[in-house]
Amino acid sequence: MSLELTFNPDIQMTEMMRLRVQFLQQRGQKRQDGERLLKSNEHVYRLDFSEQDLHFTRWNIHMSAPGHLNIIATSQLWTPDLTHLMTRQLLEPTGLFWKSTDDDLIQCYEADAQEFGERIAELAKVRKVMYFLFAFEDGLSPENIDCSIEFQK
Repeated sequence: MSLELTFNPDIQMTEMMRLRVQFLQQRGQKRQDGERLLKSNEHVYRLDFSEQDLHFTRWNIHMSAPGHLNIIATSQLWTPDLTHLMTRQLLEPTGLFWKSTDDDLIQCYEADAQEFGERIAELAKVRKVMYFLFAFEDGLSPENIDCSIEFQK
């Protein structure tokens, strides 16, 4: 039986992380050693797991405009309500998906996308929620994507 989970924008968390950047800039302070600040083209998304024992099947990415989408997962150690995001909490590989102006197909690095999906399924065994940074490039924006991931239960 398959289970499709949709990545949902976490607008409140994105805003909180943007305020952190703004706070540091206003005070002329630098980030903490190893802290990962949110870039202007990045947004926080979350994935809520209703099931824990999952096996990755495939990505469902739809883009209504050309551009690049880089999905960066955070590890189970990040508690965004309590701690700043640290670089060491970002997982490799990332999911890089793109669509060119002259092609309707979504492209990706298949081996990386496969490994990335499998790592998410592994973390789902110990997590009910995972957070992701979605980096939009080359004209792509949050309004242009629909993104989900499919698992076998």
